[in-house]
Amino acid sequence: MYLTRFQINPARRNARKLLSSPQAMHAAVRAAFPVAEDHARGDTRTLWRLDTVGTATVHLFVVSPGRPDLTHLVEQVGWPTSAAEPWVTRGYDGLLGSLRSGERWAFRLTANPTHSGRKTADAKDTQRFGHLREHEQVEWLTSRAERYGFAIASQQDGRPNLRLHRRQTQTFKRGTGTVTLTTATYDGILQVTDADALRRAMTSGIGHAKAYGCGLLTLAPAQAEP
Repeated sequence: MYLTRFQINPARRNARKLLSSPQAMHAAVRAAFPVAEDHARGDTRTLWRLDTVGTATVHLFVVSPGRPDLTHLVEQVGWPTSAAEPWVTRGYDGLLGSLRSGERWAFRLTANPTHSGRKTADAKDTQRFGHLREHEQVEWLTSRAERYGFAIASQQDGRPNLRLHRRQTQTFKRGTGTVTLTTATYDGILQVTDADALRRAMTSGIGHAKAYGCGLLTLAPAQAEP
């Protein structure tokens, strides 16, 4: 597995198109893997996420079974003349293999928190609806964490060590129809409870809408608590 970071230049016209359409970004990420097995292999798949740093810096993170070639993105939405290293790709297996139960990590996850229900009382089929309230989005993750091999650490006041931001609902075109997508980005501290399950979550994704920039969980060393 590989982890890739690519910086997007949001001032470029093509970048604005990609940033406004998860469908277009999905196609751009997919184009980085001309060999199908490099995009999806066994139980692993390509996951991506957009992280915004400040107002003018946008990073695209990609986790994938094969090494991507992002030359097309550099030419269309990147910084082709100013970056000595247009994108950075590192092996991911070392981190994945080092995970152990009991460890604490800082994490980030952009997800599509949803629930199933019927649009009307007499509707026959169920549909997925996005959770819109913050407490519902928090509950969505905390109630599912165990199956993905972790628990959300608690703060001193007993509340989950968790912060939500970039909570939004997007509508974009897909073919002749439209897609409405509710997303939230979670930052927090987790404790590993099942290292194998966590590895699977990090390489196959969490929740729905993985093609549209959801489901990628990344880790960083947790700072010592004061």
